[in-house]
Amino acid sequence: MEGEPPAGTAATDLAKPPVNEPREPEQFLMQAPQGNPLLLSHTLQELLSKDSVQVELIPEKKGLFLKHVEYEVSSKRFKCSVYRRYNDFVVFHEMLLQKFPYRMVPALPPKRMLGADREFIESRRRALKRFINLVARHPPFSEDVLLKLFLSFSGSDVQNKLRELVQGVGDEFMTCRLATQAKDFLPADIQAQFAASRELIRNIYNSFYKLRDRAERIASRAIDNASDLLIFGKELSALGSDTTPLPSWAALNNSTWGTLKQALKGLSVEFALLADKAVQQGKQEENDVVEKLNLFLDLLQSYKDLCERHEKGVLHKHQRALHKYSMMKKQMMSATVQNKEPESVEQLESRIVEQENAILTMELRNYFSLYCLHQETQLIHIYLPLTSHILGAFVNSQIQGHKEMSKVWNELKPKLSCLFVGPSNMPTPPLSPPEGNFFSN
Repeated sequence: MEGEPPAGTAATDLAKPPVNEPREPEQFLMQAPQGNPLLLSHTLQELLSKDSVQVELIPEKKGLFLKHVEYEVSSKRFKCSVYRRYNDFVVFHEMLLQKFPYRMVPALPPKRMLGADREFIESRRRALKRFINLVARHPPFSEDVLLKLFLSFSGSDVQNKLRELVQGVGDEFMTCRLATQAKDFLPADIQAQFAASRELIRNIYNSFYKLRDRAERIASRAIDNASDLLIFGKELSALGSDTTPLPSWAALNNSTWGTLKQALKGLSVEFALLADKAVQQGKQEENDVVEKLNLFLDLLQSYKDLCERHEKGVLHKHQRALHKYSMMKKQMMSATVQNKEPESVEQLESRIVEQENAILTMELRNYFSLYCLHQETQLIHIYLPLTSHILGAFVNSQIQGHKEMSKVWNELKPKLSCLFVGPSNMPTPPLSPPEGNFFSN
């Protein structure tokens, strides 16, 4: 479990964070100088303005079959670009979990060993971009030296540098001056609040998952529509370019068919333009709607993962320690009743004291974990107004897309005038047939 003492380390060695040692300014983040340090005062705009990180494939490395994919990671805040591989992200992720086990650390996209095609590489690039931006905007992470090194260190051994920063430092519980006082800031009904918040965020996740699914389908349909429009235009052009000679019995309509063919031949240009507009709309919705939904889903998933770490990690270890303590007390009572050797009784007493210290540490960690969970829950709610950004992007994309498509359709309509010829070879407006007459017998 990340954040727990290394194997072989006595619990008493890590019973409490050091009190009088100097600390870096980053260790006081999310601790308000006045009032309750549990409460966050950030706004969504403040979080989004912390940094904007771009993750792009290095152009010369693009291809279908690659041994190593490299990314150019550019930070607006640090005003620099560095090159990173997927494994660099993996080590950075591991160090974040080790240093901040009680915080929302977003998951990384999976590593695909064989057959990494362009679609997979692009999907992973997007996921890495979401990951690093969530980390860069997370209050404790944004001021931590780990992030600064990852976004600004240009050396080749970035993985070793990241490990060195964490080695021997201890996790956030060990470095936060308020760790042992976390219980004092928590509400009395913290467990009930935790359960309620977990259920609410689970429901929000499920709803946003469905929204993302539908948004993907809408964007995909726009791109499919573009393909259909392009093919439609090409087929019209092919029809107009047909050189098959007319049979003699159709000679009376030769001039009409020739006029129609001439008009059809040039329509592929307009339909290609329509297809281009449809592609633009689909791509815009992928970038501005689907990606924002994925970003929020990544954040919500990291909260769900954090809740599981809390229950399966420090809380579970606390319960096991209490059970072990109970068993040791029974052994102590049994040894006293049986009048065993004093040395044996003293060893049991020493072990019981050690176990009591271990339980105290785990209780403190449990409360600190709840303290962090309370803040991470607040962070989720700070991000909730992102919903309006997503809806705004979706509506704007639809308005702009339909507006541009309508303009092309309106420009196309006059070019069809020669297709509608009356009995005296005079143009007639394109009218829809009366309802029920088109398929009448």
